[in-house]
Amino acid sequence: MTDQTVRTVTLQQMKREGRKITMLTAYDYPMALLVDRAGIDLILVGDSGGMTVLGYETTIPVTMDEMLMMTRAVTRAVTRSMVIADMPFMSYEAEPADAIRNAGRFIKEGLAHAVKVERGWPSLPCVRAIVDAGIPVMGHVGLTPQTAVLQEGLKVQGKGLDAARRILEDALALEKAGAFAIVLEAIPGALAGVITNRLTVPTIGIGAGPNCDGQVLVLHDLLGLFDRFVPKFTKRYADLAGIISDAVSRYRQDVIERRFPEAAHTYSIDQETERALQEM
Repeated sequence: MTDQTVRTVTLQQMKREGRKITMLTAYDYPMALLVDRAGIDLILVGDSGGMTVLGYETTIPVTMDEMLMMTRAVTRAVTRSMVIADMPFMSYEAEPADAIRNAGRFIKEGLAHAVKVERGWPSLPCVRAIVDAGIPVMGHVGLTPQTAVLQEGLKVQGKGLDAARRILEDALALEKAGAFAIVLEAIPGALAGVITNRLTVPTIGIGAGPNCDGQVLVLHDLLGLFDRFVPKFTKRYADLAGIISDAVSRYRQDVIERRFPEAAHTYSIDQETERALQEM
């Protein structure tokens, strides 16, 4: 861990030196504070927050305003990590001008350091436009949840040769368009290794095996706070849902059985004032 602020040049240096890049999602101030203090290099304010925090069934309904609210909360907490904001569905697809405008809002209003855009070839015009506007862009290929849920569902991508070639071509095209790093999601480890070796920019894997330059997980999956579904690639490092449920249940029981609050939790006054109050 270092106190130096992480930026795109930091990631390039880490790839050259063979140092692994760590990345997690965060959607609010207290979680971002803990993630930043732990020395995580990149914090993604993911549209996954629409599901883990806002309760949507998918990421599709998440709005720019909701993403900006979460991004502002995260950037208030961070001193070291690089904060990347997810461009939500239909915030960049229509035309490059929309992409620049919305990416600019994440930088100017949300104080993010970069944005992330899903898909390869279809997103190239907006990636070029955002980069040309001076805003760093992270790409995302393989499984792209924003469109996958509308087409074939959340399935592993690139298992066949033709599909694997298309993902490689998407990654190379994104690099050429100016992306500073690329997320590889739910693809075979061998394919991720080939892509990582071909690219000069870092790859960040999620369900893409150990050969990427870095790894990312959804924080709520890592902490055991989201159990609507658990992807194969998730490793649960804690069961906070169980701990929180137990704490809430014990609080409820203490209140019902008059064990809380106790004297230690109650403000006191001097006896003379108390007697006067009683007489009133």
